[in-house]
Amino acid sequence: MFFPEGNIQVHLYGQPVDMRKSFDGLYATVRHAMQLNPLSGALFVFINRRANQMKVLYWDRTGFCIWAKRLERGRFISNWNEITSREIDWTALKLLLEGIEPKRQKLRFQLPKV
Repeated sequence: MFFPEGNIQVHLYGQPVDMRKSFDGLYATVRHAMQLNPLSGALFVFINRRANQMKVLYWDRTGFCIWAKRLERGRFISNWNEITSREIDWTALKLLLEGIEPKRQKLRFQLPKV
């Protein structure tokens, strides 16, 4: 399924997840640990403890889908202490899928207050 980039919500789970979990286990994690609605159409991203595997759960109006990716070299994230459960944007997810960890960037200048 293809998503319009501006309209999709992506939620990253901030704890390591056992990659043996499938549809029901990931659904339960979204519902109980993240306190979110798995049927909302948002993407829910889960990463294992070694940070070399990722699963993405989403509902596409007919059933649940799971994307899975394993990096042969490298890690999706460098330090679990810096990761929290949060909403990320579509671009950050694409970078994460490529093994590039997005960092928060500071503006080089301050915008004028109106």
